[in-house]
Amino acid sequence: MTPVRLAFLLIAVCGVAAWQLTVIPPSLMQMTVGPVLAPAAIVAALTLVALLYGWSAWRGRQVDMSQDEGQEALPGSTIRMFSLLGGGVVFIVLVIPLGFVLPGTLCGMCIARAFDAPFNGKSLLICGLIAGVFWFVFARLLGVGLGPALPWLF
Repeated sequence: MTPVRLAFLLIAVCGVAAWQLTVIPPSLMQMTVGPVLAPAAIVAALTLVALLYGWSAWRGRQVDMSQDEGQEALPGSTIRMFSLLGGGVVFIVLVIPLGFVLPGTLCGMCIARAFDAPFNGKSLLICGLIAGVFWFVFARLLGVGLGPALPWLF
């Protein structure tokens, strides 16, 4: 993929993100800072960066290093990619029936596997702790509706 094509892709993604801002429902409470402000600021900043990158790529100042010698994919790259994507699919499919923590743990283990970490007890423990802490902070402390940590416990 050339830098110009990448710039067009980034700008298209920013366009989708801007469209998504328009479908965020307004807050029912009167607030000076609504639920759209922070995402809008982030989308605006990313759009500015994408436009600057596109301008630089159009002028030929961005190079594609992936075409250089020695930049081929490492062995097992397809397995790593499918492990990364599979982690997201596992989370999406299992979060409703199993709660947040178990699918989050499995997703984390798949993502760790994509970065060549082994499937073992250490990965299970670390990913389980991260998923549990995320659930506790967002669901209990901040009140975000993530559902139960484990359906049979809470």
